[in-house]
Amino acid sequence: MKYYLIADSGSTKTDWVLLSPKGIEKQVKTIGFNPYFQTKDVIVAELNKALFPFIKDDLAHIEKIIYYGAGCSNPDNCYLLESSMRSVFKVENIFVNHDLLAAARALCGSERGIACILGTGSNSCLYNGQEVVENIPSVGYLFGDHGSGACIGKQLIQDYFNEALPADLTKSFEEQGYTREVILDNLYKRSMPSRYLASTSLFLGKNRGHHYVEQLLTDCFTSFFQYQISKYTNAKSLKVHFVGSIAHHYQDILKSVATSEGYLVGNIIQSPVEGLIAYHHQQLS
Repeated sequence: MKYYLIADSGSTKTDWVLLSPKGIEKQVKTIGFNPYFQTKDVIVAELNKALFPFIKDDLAHIEKIIYYGAGCSNPDNCYLLESSMRSVFKVENIFVNHDLLAAARALCGSERGIACILGTGSNSCLYNGQEVVENIPSVGYLFGDHGSGACIGKQLIQDYFNEALPADLTKSFEEQGYTREVILDNLYKRSMPSRYLASTSLFLGKNRGHHYVEQLLTDCFTSFFQYQISKYTNAKSLKVHFVGSIAHHYQDILKSVATSEGYLVGNIIQSPVEGLIAYHHQQLS
């Protein structure tokens, strides 16, 4: 019996699914991978440690590895992931593509629409029901990633450093271990600063209802529509769909902002895995 190994990877976590014609055989999570921030050695080490032991007895049945990942937007980055997996699993047929295609397939199916990712990072595309036909570059957490956890966390930290954070939130923020030294150490001395920025945005989720929190989230989502979605052809005539933890957890504000900006909201899901399983199971069957 032939298997597909499917991966949906963001900068924070990767969902792996071993799929057969009968359905799901195994599922496991590992850390996220992003070729802009991680070397082949780092990726190979994690695959060997966290994934290989889980599927080693099934390798002979794996016909194809299908990997959708953050940062896989150019041939060099795709090759980095492909070669990393090939060196660990010895599988000949490996397909690597951008996580935008995963989002579009999971959210839109065979329908035309705008698919968006709002997680640690953010991205979006115009999908024609078969492939991505337009993509406004997100350009990462330093200059873009509007509406993402990293962008939200960056604004929170900037307000904290600028003493623009309300006193009650400042006190609570520091009590949870966020101090100037700790923040700077994580941002400038450790790997994956975007992941750390996104983790600080969880603080806002614990303080929903506070005027500062509601306004910050509103502003960040508004910038996402203004700098990303508004640039797509006939954007306001299409449904805008969302996948990712930020979209899922803050969907009330996201829907409110979308409506006020004149957009039609479609599906909002936390992870594209279920949609991808359905898509590829049809191929296997």
